[in-house]
Amino acid sequence: MSSLLEFLYHKVDDNTSDTSYRRPKIGISANRKEGTSCIAEPYFQSVVMAGGAPVLLPVTTDIHALATIVDMLDGIILSGGGDIDAAYLGEEPAPETGDTDSYRDEYDFLLLKLAFDRQLPVFGICRGHQVINVAFGGTLYQDIHTRFSAEALKHSQAEARDVATHTIVPTDIPSKLKAVLKSPSQHAIPVNSFHHQAVKDVAPEFITVATSPDGLNEAIEHPEYAIFGVQWHPESMAVAGNEVMLDLFRYHVGLAEVFAKAKRLHERMLTIDSHTDTPMLFETFDLGRKEGGKVNLPLMEEGRLDAVFMVAYIPQGMRDDVSLQNACEYARNRLSKVIDQARLHSERMGIARTADELRRLKREGKKAVLLGIENGYAIGKDIRRLKIFKDLGVSYVTLCHNGDNDICDSAAGNREWGGLSPFGRDVVAEMNRLGMMIDVSHASGDTFYDVLKYSRKPVIASHSSSRALCNHRRNLDDDQIRALASQGGVVQICLYKAFINEDADKASLSDAVRHICHIVEVAGIDHVGIGSDFDGDGELTGCRSANELIRITMRLISEGFDDESIAKIWGGNLIRVMEEVMNVDR
Repeated sequence: MSSLLEFLYHKVDDNTSDTSYRRPKIGISANRKEGTSCIAEPYFQSVVMAGGAPVLLPVTTDIHALATIVDMLDGIILSGGGDIDAAYLGEEPAPETGDTDSYRDEYDFLLLKLAFDRQLPVFGICRGHQVINVAFGGTLYQDIHTRFSAEALKHSQAEARDVATHTIVPTDIPSKLKAVLKSPSQHAIPVNSFHHQAVKDVAPEFITVATSPDGLNEAIEHPEYAIFGVQWHPESMAVAGNEVMLDLFRYHVGLAEVFAKAKRLHERMLTIDSHTDTPMLFETFDLGRKEGGKVNLPLMEEGRLDAVFMVAYIPQGMRDDVSLQNACEYARNRLSKVIDQARLHSERMGIARTADELRRLKREGKKAVLLGIENGYAIGKDIRRLKIFKDLGVSYVTLCHNGDNDICDSAAGNREWGGLSPFGRDVVAEMNRLGMMIDVSHASGDTFYDVLKYSRKPVIASHSSSRALCNHRRNLDDDQIRALASQGGVVQICLYKAFINEDADKASLSDAVRHICHIVEVAGIDHVGIGSDFDGDGELTGCRSANELIRITMRLISEGFDDESIAKIWGGNLIRVMEEVMNVDR
């Protein structure tokens, strides 16, 4: 072996003796020239300088190949290149449109879709900036100089890419990208660009972060998702020593580091969503496919979610014998549909009745579904039905919904009983005996305190939030949260807009994280979890379906929560209650 080879091999050994060398993997979309997937060196050099590990992504439209690659990545950079075909804008091509490559277009949009489905951070540069805007519903000027109403700067300049050719100005709107640029509003930043297509109408939910002096959009970001784009070319300026431009890459690599940590956490902790209404969809719904619901196996796999409670939701109706019997049968039918889905997809999922079964399914690489009933109306006046539901696999019963029933008063009811009815007290005792968790979401305040008084076991609020932050009757006030925690219970934060923000149209993932932090402050880390209410109208900007739940983990990491605390929030606290309740000998 030559001395030069020995030197190189020793260099490798010296630098990989521990895991500190591992960097987040940043996929860079390739350009395509004469049948070759290629990229300008400053793209990957900037990623290396920013602390990332660049991966050149070959231009292919094979979805399975792209999906396999994306699954290994921690972030994506959509690079620059030629014009986007007007067909993606729903327009006829303008005469000024340059060369387009439909294969590259298809590749970029497929890549972005796969990355977004898995919640990878995305950074778009020049064409990539435009791809992001179009993919999320925005529009483009096909040609600035003929379609833009004002006189445009010369954005298609001929200077070297590391030479500043014009300036951009951050907007007055607070944004993460503005903080990265370290620039006050209206303070010009020198940049370099090369384009004649440009963002016209910004995609819904995205915000304009910077403009050029002629008014053209130069940067966008999403307030909740880790997605942003810039119209200029920062990569060559970054490599040439421009710290502001390099900071853009450092910011993206930092987001990718958080995502990589979230993925590692999800590999080893058990994640549980304690409330979904997905069984309402099962007449025409296949859990193994993405068919319109917010919870299914592909979405759980993309979001690295281990388990969900699927509940048989029964709206409150008449309380005569026939209606009560129908409610019971309806609940059994919904639950049987879930069990049918588990049989249909037994290689990917299973029904879990206990915490040990949850852990087993996790070890086997399968998703777990637990069963619940939302509204004790299904029990009617026959306490024997609790045993029937327990034998079917039901882990918890939400005592009521929006209306009083024979068990208790609802938060939306008329105070018929002043809390639990006499029958309701028997229900609480029987659920304790059978090892079924009692859920006080939807219950009135009097019912809530009666349950705590009569239950010998901790109780849960499977999908409720903090009334201190959002004054809704369905939420729990701080006294209730402390009382529930004092008996070992857990509050599962609900992602229903009206329970998260009093201005429901503005409800976001950031709001939900504030609810989690508030309950931790009020009751401690051992008494909070997550119950999405997906498929029952639960969704927030920034968290709309099961694949996006990993974003909560990312946000908790950014908020400074340690691994143990995040594991408790994501399932550890609920499992603790579940095991204590199911230990019927105690």
